[in-house]
Amino acid sequence: MIRVRQIKVPLEDENLKKYTAKKLNTKAKDISQLKINKKSIDARKKQDIHYVYEVDIKIKNENKYLKNKDVLKTPKEKYIEPIMGNKKLKTNPIIIGAGPAGLFAALLLSQKGYKPIVIERGEKIEDRVKTVEKFWQEGILNKNSNVQFGEGGAGTFSDGKLNTLVKDKNYRMKKVFETFVKCGADEEIMYLNKPHIGTDMLRNVIINLRKQIINLGGKFIYNEAMTDINIKEGKIESITLNNKETLPCEVLVLAIGHSSRDTVEMLYNKNLNITSKPFAIGIRLQHTQNLINNAQYGDVKLPPADYKLTYKTKENRAVYSFCMCPGGYVVNASSEENLLAINGMSNHKRNSGIANSAIIVAINEKDFGQNPLDGIKFQRKLEKKAFELAKGKIAVQTLKDFKENKTSKEITNYKFKGDYNFTDINELYPAYITKSLKEAIDYFDTKIKGFADDSVTLAAPETRTSSPVRILRDDNLEANIKGIYPCGEGAGYAGGITTSAMDGLKVAEAIINKYRP
Repeated sequence: MIRVRQIKVPLEDENLKKYTAKKLNTKAKDISQLKINKKSIDARKKQDIHYVYEVDIKIKNENKYLKNKDVLKTPKEKYIEPIMGNKKLKTNPIIIGAGPAGLFAALLLSQKGYKPIVIERGEKIEDRVKTVEKFWQEGILNKNSNVQFGEGGAGTFSDGKLNTLVKDKNYRMKKVFETFVKCGADEEIMYLNKPHIGTDMLRNVIINLRKQIINLGGKFIYNEAMTDINIKEGKIESITLNNKETLPCEVLVLAIGHSSRDTVEMLYNKNLNITSKPFAIGIRLQHTQNLINNAQYGDVKLPPADYKLTYKTKENRAVYSFCMCPGGYVVNASSEENLLAINGMSNHKRNSGIANSAIIVAINEKDFGQNPLDGIKFQRKLEKKAFELAKGKIAVQTLKDFKENKTSKEITNYKFKGDYNFTDINELYPAYITKSLKEAIDYFDTKIKGFADDSVTLAAPETRTSSPVRILRDDNLEANIKGIYPCGEGAGYAGGITTSAMDGLKVAEAIINKYRP
């Protein structure tokens, strides 16, 4: 087969075979087989918005078409299986956390016969969804099962974005996407330029992924938090659950997620090598989805549009959009008592009518301190203050009042999961944060007209953009305490569903390379 790139297809005529043939200066009937490899929207010129495809086709006399610069032989893009090591494992690998990193580490280990044990402090997804809905409706927080904790990880209550810029010669991303499709995701994620699953569809995907792991010999333990690790001669020997049960452990995968602050503190006190790392904090802005669609596409009818914006302030601070959720909701994403955090979420159809995105300001050790846990302390301090200012509810303000340092009295065009209270967000953040946000939002209005309208709704605090720590690991992906494999976003090696899942595969490969079941 050959791969044909840069095929321009009008929105009103998606006869892909016809335009592929046109690209090759041949006839459509000559193409006997066609498979989409990539699909994107080119909206750079509003008067000429079109699809751009990349396809793999079967056609006679393939070699004659290779002279075209946009044609090449279809490369072999298959996940490279790890080679099994010789050292015999005496115990089953234990994985802490059932987010994307933990689940995909468990999947690969299960497929290779290692029968891993996945330990999740929260509930299985069916129960977790009910607990989270109750929290949004009644404000009753379960500290171990919420938007951050529970089967599926924090990404379960998000937009379910799968796009990543990571280039991986082992084709781990392909394995991740194929697994998602096998577990119920729409096949279009295999080729869309900006694929997403949506929180509603992702829940069923996770259930099917769990069933697959169990059928392969894996085991899940829910509602159990790892509260201690026991070390002997520089190696992991056992772990303790809920301060009670001890499990022998030779291989421990730490896929703990970016909000497992108590676990990080325990590991730090056990002399695991941990450093702080930069992250970002800010707010979420809500606009009508029509405003964003019109800015990106004009009057053309297309799926809900997103955006990506960046800015460097006069004081040299980076401000940028993050986790943009077309047709979504701003949700209360708290996971600790008397602390407040928010996030964005969309269903698969992205049909709420309201777009939201985090607008965040980059911060580093100069802002929050030099010690490894200072970033966590900084987040907690802001979340505590936000909880007090907004009385435990989502802190909300209009953009006009934010600029004028006034508490709002009403808002329009919003979608929340969880109750809200009017708050002056200027009282929450240090001046360098609020000043940077105001400067950047005005600049973003030059890119998307209406972005900085007076009535735009702000929500805060957006503090969990990424892990504020990194658990160091060597070239074999082990920590300084041997047998421990830090993994995923919580360990500081990923930033979203796809990269976390890929890192889970990477860590599982390292274990397989060293051990046999």
